[in-house]
Amino acid sequence: MGKPANAERSARARRAWLMGSAALSLLAATQAMAQDQTPPEPAPAEEEEVVISGIRETIQTSIATKRNETAIVDALSSDDIGDLPALSVGQAIQTITGATTHREKGDASEIALRGLGPFLSNSTFNGREATNGSGDRSVNYNQFPSELINEIKIYKSQQADLIEGGVAGTIELGTLRPLSVRGSRIQAELKGNFSPYGDRIVGSGGLGYRGTVSYVDQFDLGGLGRLGISLGYQRNHGSNPEETVAGSSTWTACSPTVVANANCTEVTRAQALAGAPFYLVPNSLAWRQISEDDKRDAFFGAIQWQASDRFELNIDVQYSDRTFVENRRDLNISEMRFGLTNVVFDENHVLRSFNGLSALESTASELSRSEEYLGGGAQIKWQPTDRLTLTADASFSRTIRTEIERNARLRTDPLDVNGTRNFFGGAPFVNNSMRVPYSFSLPEGEFVPRVTIDPRFDLNNHNLFWDDARMRRDESRRHNEIIAGRFDARYEFGGFLDAVSVGGRISELTFNDYDDRKEFNLNPARTEDQRINNLCRVRAFPQTNFLKAAEGNTITSWATFDPDCLFREYTGSVDPGRNDDVRAVANRDVTERVYAGYIMGEYRGDLGSLPVRGNFGVRLVRTEVTSIGLRSDLNVVNNPDGSIRLVESGNFTDVVIENSTTRALPSFNAIFDLKDDLLLRAAVYRAMSRPAPSSLGAGRGIVLESGTSFTSIEDAISNITANGSPRLEPLMSWNGDLALEWYPNRDTILSGTVYYKQFSGGFIPVVIDEQFTIGGQQITVPVTQTQNSDDKSRIWGLEVTAAHRLSWLPKPLDGLGFKVSYNYADSDFKTHDIRLGDVVDAVTGDITPGIIPPANISGYSKHVLSAQAYYEIGPLSVQGIYNYRSNYYQDFVGGNSQLRYVEDNETFDLRATLNLMKNVSLRFEAINIFDEPKATYMPVQGSSRQYHYYGPRYFIGARVRL
Repeated sequence: MGKPANAERSARARRAWLMGSAALSLLAATQAMAQDQTPPEPAPAEEEEVVISGIRETIQTSIATKRNETAIVDALSSDDIGDLPALSVGQAIQTITGATTHREKGDASEIALRGLGPFLSNSTFNGREATNGSGDRSVNYNQFPSELINEIKIYKSQQADLIEGGVAGTIELGTLRPLSVRGSRIQAELKGNFSPYGDRIVGSGGLGYRGTVSYVDQFDLGGLGRLGISLGYQRNHGSNPEETVAGSSTWTACSPTVVANANCTEVTRAQALAGAPFYLVPNSLAWRQISEDDKRDAFFGAIQWQASDRFELNIDVQYSDRTFVENRRDLNISEMRFGLTNVVFDENHVLRSFNGLSALESTASELSRSEEYLGGGAQIKWQPTDRLTLTADASFSRTIRTEIERNARLRTDPLDVNGTRNFFGGAPFVNNSMRVPYSFSLPEGEFVPRVTIDPRFDLNNHNLFWDDARMRRDESRRHNEIIAGRFDARYEFGGFLDAVSVGGRISELTFNDYDDRKEFNLNPARTEDQRINNLCRVRAFPQTNFLKAAEGNTITSWATFDPDCLFREYTGSVDPGRNDDVRAVANRDVTERVYAGYIMGEYRGDLGSLPVRGNFGVRLVRTEVTSIGLRSDLNVVNNPDGSIRLVESGNFTDVVIENSTTRALPSFNAIFDLKDDLLLRAAVYRAMSRPAPSSLGAGRGIVLESGTSFTSIEDAISNITANGSPRLEPLMSWNGDLALEWYPNRDTILSGTVYYKQFSGGFIPVVIDEQFTIGGQQITVPVTQTQNSDDKSRIWGLEVTAAHRLSWLPKPLDGLGFKVSYNYADSDFKTHDIRLGDVVDAVTGDITPGIIPPANISGYSKHVLSAQAYYEIGPLSVQGIYNYRSNYYQDFVGGNSQLRYVEDNETFDLRATLNLMKNVSLRFEAINIFDEPKATYMPVQGSSRQYHYYGPRYFIGARVRL
């Protein structure tokens, strides 16, 4: 933890490279030894009696799936419910070649494929699009328990019958088809979990549990055919405590000129481009301690009816309801730009040290989030003739996320709550000021700043936090829904052109949200503040050893308060509820309609003596977007001196922005059987990825200058903020893949794929003049938002997979095996900072250069490595999983935000299973064993914005199968 970030990044990269090289060398050596030694083969009859299960069975099934697919596919699958070797779907996916995750709350969440961020991937559930509560197009994989997922496929290359939307690839989650299981099966599993960080929360033991039960059965209906049913349910209850330090999401370029008693002077773009020095600083910096209670209920069900060999009906449904409550305690330096002196910064404009003055705030808050997912569909498959198959599918997916936060803030004052002047050792900080001196230091190459508050100020003294009480209640609700239907027809010819498929799909996605705020700023008599302060104190800091793992951290506790008590005493209600009118300019109301049709041919035959198979086709897609935004009316008030001021009228007007695009997506896939165990795959295709729904908002917020006297309306307006860009178009790419795959036996694969993607267009901030009616006058104001650029960019990469079981070793070492996957990507894509990057004038097309470097594409990591080692012998199965991901840019949901980078990260997880008898097993899992933190920078690499720790977690349980 104490290593400089650059040194640690180099060490991680070396470990990743060495592990990948060692695994490939080991595979080559083991194959050579296997060929030399030629171990005895068991008799065929005995071979048929061997039952493969556990990790080895999962790897075997995944290898077979990859081999049999026409497109370039990597998979993780199992024949039974609950056999995917992971605690969550996200953790399972990150073991697949080229896939890596972004971890939130200590668990894998959004997925990046081949060094490309989640917005460039498409996720489907049983072949259908799935919604989420984040406002983007990635699936929240934390919503779905891995115990109820049976198969995960990642399509790296596209084919015409796949739902469009995956430049990086398509992630397909699949649940069990009940008629694929022989006989009835009842399975129950109970796991207890322990979080060491949770154990450090005062009053909590860090314990939790997850229980899963599933039932699969089949019924013979006589003349009506066969019926299969599968049901699964899971209850998960635990905690995900976190401890973090974070700067605000808005950063300013400041002049080093000293401004002793005000905010630093912002450097303009023109000044910076002319050579004026500047440093980058956030608006605020906060230490946050989080304790949490997390509950999730999930249900999956499916009915499969085969009326005959020619008719089949499948109905499936998925439901998940997750609620967590966070208790947050913050210490906030609220004025990071105020009174900065002795500023030292480097050539990248990263602050290295300074002295500052700021009011300090103790903030107590409770955040609750409820996320409900409901999805499913019905599919009819009918084969009227031996050659013709017709399929119809209707689906529904809906996610509703509601978040409520009650935030209670108390601030410093020149006097303490008892009316005593804060001399602290005989000298006031600043004459009659509420601001406290502090120093900041960020050593070169490290991500943990050293912040030292003036030692005369006791952070744990409740008397010092009492002024400017602010009670704030925020409520947000995101509603994302997709209704879709598709029809497919496939006709088999039986010649070189083996089959032709045609089909169409129509879908409607709706995304709407609101953000409501009710705020109380209170300054009662000091005696009332004194009463409430004494009544609502939390006597002991809520956690022991706060940020102990963050070497260099200097703040470990501060005075905290009970938010329920503060709300009750200051406002008269623990929860004052939301406003009656939740309309706001930040709200989004987006409807996206998609009409798609395709034709695809499948071929199979010989080119001379070389067997070849594959498909070719084209998909035509039309996307229509309608975005409704709100504009807040302003009234002009004339002052007695002839100046004016602007005040909100409380009225809103609707603005509708529409946009549509039509794209053709051709694709070609070919497989050449060079030998019985050696395949060559080739793919050429065009792909598209649409912007996130939350990035398509049409709302505009008007920010007014401070003050009340202006000569014109234009002077009174500070800027216009856009909550989205409805005219954003899909990102398009031409793609090529070439893969060589070797399958010497069921346990072994060695494959390598080279790929290339040529992007048409990028993203760049643009200034667009928009018209606003204020006080009856038409005002033209430039609005900065994101739009597609004409840039051409590319990414090329190499991914390698190696898996092998060392069955040729003498017993008991023959139970050893491994799987390693590595992805290297190189990209020249550019994403510019919305405030400090390149900006284009919408009228002239002129580009004004930015003053900080651009980022790459969101989610892009140059190196991704997953290495697994397992040992299975008799009833014992043990697996260790190492994952590494190099640094990447991660955009904020909703777009139009500044650049944020995530530092290199690596995790190590461990899993073990002991089969006590045929149908009873004990299981143990541990994740993030080495307590790797997550560190982020803004708006340039090395400028520390946030670091947080969430600790390891341990699970132990038993599974019974009947």
